[in-house]
Amino acid sequence: MIAILGVTTTSTLMLGAVTQRRMAEDELLFVGEQYRAAFESYFRATPVGSPPYPMTLQELTRDPRYPNPRRHLRQIYVDPITSRADWVLVAAPGGGILGIHSASQSAPIKIANFPPAFRAFEGKGSYADWIFFYAAGMSAIGPQPLPGSKP
Repeated sequence: MIAILGVTTTSTLMLGAVTQRRMAEDELLFVGEQYRAAFESYFRATPVGSPPYPMTLQELTRDPRYPNPRRHLRQIYVDPITSRADWVLVAAPGGGILGIHSASQSAPIKIANFPPAFRAFEGKGSYADWIFFYAAGMSAIGPQPLPGSKP
């Protein structure tokens, strides 16, 4: 009886951990899309002669290129996988940041059947491969992490 109870408890805990991880993945997709949309909004709102990409994530919450507050992102979100705001920043050609990705090297549970906006994530080996970015005319090599940014 004790052995059966132990196996049942272990199975329940494992199922709970998987469920929690799936919820974190869904949250990562939501948060990542918020950042992607913010990078696009920042890019599209660029005044003539200003840099098209922010130098910091904080510039997405208050765009310094305008005298009145202009917000492209409501807040700096934490990474749902690591539970920290330890995003790896993706460099824009010519300076600034055009995207982010998780610092987690863990393998995702979800590897297929993504919504159309996230089809590029299918088959990726880690959460760090889920890159959320906006770049007009991006080359085939794709975005690269900023020098000095956490791998």
